[in-house]
Amino acid sequence: MNSKLIPQISLVGAGPGDIELISVKGLNRLKKANVVLYDALVNEELLTYAPTAKKIFVGKRLGFKAYEQEQINQLLVESANEYGHVVRLKGGDSFVFGRGMEEVLFAQKHQISTEVIPGISSSIAVPALANIPVTHRGVSNSFLVLSATLADGSLNPELEKAASLNATIVILMGVSQLEKIAGLFTKHSRADLPAAVICNGSLPEEEIIVGTVATISEQYRRSEVKGPGVIVIGEAVSFAEVCNTPLSGSICLS
Repeated sequence: MNSKLIPQISLVGAGPGDIELISVKGLNRLKKANVVLYDALVNEELLTYAPTAKKIFVGKRLGFKAYEQEQINQLLVESANEYGHVVRLKGGDSFVFGRGMEEVLFAQKHQISTEVIPGISSSIAVPALANIPVTHRGVSNSFLVLSATLADGSLNPELEKAASLNATIVILMGVSQLEKIAGLFTKHSRADLPAAVICNGSLPEEEIIVGTVATISEQYRRSEVKGPGVIVIGEAVSFAEVCNTPLSGSICLS
């Protein structure tokens, strides 16, 4: 370890994709980084704010992992000891299905100073940018955010409980399971409930597919939309604006 460098790790949430949705504090840490470990959902344009830093892609996507989580943990510690200040740049917020706390605990176990800089979570921001409020007086008094699958790839059993709630249900990392999810809600007599799939949220190529539980799976399949998506189910989806603008992307209706 270079004795002149103090090892430290900043866990920075990069937001849902639009580079302007990172926090000022997060951007300032990025500018001072010696190393940046970044995920697949991070907008790579953000890396230009750390021009002299070493950049290491450690992303995970469906069917692909650049590194296993244990390897990322170790790489964080090794990079901090060798280079000093490391920014761990993660899409959305690091503590919303981002495994951020695992990395913090591992770093602290190795006596490395850590700080957490929250990010704007796609679970709230992406629906909001599509004019879907996760709560609205008289329509939805609560919201629930779930991951579609467990670590072993099986469907999250909590979706069964969610299907019976009168809340806005936001499902992350679930477009590949959309048909099964719609089937669960249909089984609970929620086939007519408004539903949306928002792909590439906050980016210029954002696309919003709006329908019902009964129609959304087929609509998504026919759209051939690519990219990460957020599923939203509930009465609040009915607020999605029927428009086609550069800022809100294109909307496909049933």
